[in-house]
Amino acid sequence: MREIRLLFCLLLAPLLGSAQDDLLGQLEAEANALPVPVVATFKSTRIINGHSVETVKRNHLEFRISHRFGRLNSGAYELFGLDQAVIRLGLEYGLTDDLTVGVGRSGTQKAYDFFGKYKLLRQTPNQMPVSVTLFGSTVVRTQKSFVPGETFSFQEKLSYAGQILVARKFSENLSLQLSPTYLYRNNPELAGDERLLLALGLGGRLKVSRRVSINAEYFYAFREKNNELPYHNSLSLGVDIETGGHVFQLHFTNSLGMIEKQFIGETTGAWGQGDIHYGFNISRTFSFNKKKNPVGN
Repeated sequence: MREIRLLFCLLLAPLLGSAQDDLLGQLEAEANALPVPVVATFKSTRIINGHSVETVKRNHLEFRISHRFGRLNSGAYELFGLDQAVIRLGLEYGLTDDLTVGVGRSGTQKAYDFFGKYKLLRQTPNQMPVSVTLFGSTVVRTQKSFVPGETFSFQEKLSYAGQILVARKFSENLSLQLSPTYLYRNNPELAGDERLLLALGLGGRLKVSRRVSINAEYFYAFREKNNELPYHNSLSLGVDIETGGHVFQLHFTNSLGMIEKQFIGETTGAWGQGDIHYGFNISRTFSFNKKKNPVGN
């Protein structure tokens, strides 16, 4: 009887092995068929001034320093703008891989900004053609009035911005983004300016080497054609350099401000007149995960 059982097992062994191989092969094929989201559409949470679709990874904190010098056409006496400078300091934290909250303080208008970003859709091959991130911010302008005795209520100091960031990574070297923008100022800086301002941003990234890319960004504000306010559309050109945990961004822009209220709604410089600011962004990311978690941006 023992010999019969042994013979029976020997006969079934090839069949069981073949079934196991077929099952493993099927599971492997199904795993390979799962969509893999596109990563690193942009290397930073900013293209230049404006936000990109990228968010900070879960339990990661990004410390960001943004710096803008004076205008290049200010001449040699001002060292072509290097004698003048404004700065924004910011902290951004990833509550999840898709949800980021942040706070910043700008020297321009002594403004505090608070924002949230949520990655709604991720680009996946053959399924989702774009990545979509929702952005919203509130700004409090705390600079005192230059008019003696003039004061503003807290409500008058507030401004709001909302954006739908839509981006596509066309290849390893090219990414483009559209940024429809809603901007509302309770108390515009200049009389005659409208409280509600709509704008459309276009940004892009062209990778030229493993760690270097060229970035460009333009925001068109839909103001009335007969508007005589001294505002211009924001245009910025720059270079991104990735160095380990840092992303160093160097750029030229006609915008001095570094938050949506300022660079979309209040840019007074014109490229054609040499009103160009040299500036940079630098960021450093810190992980609070117990286990090392690679940054996907």
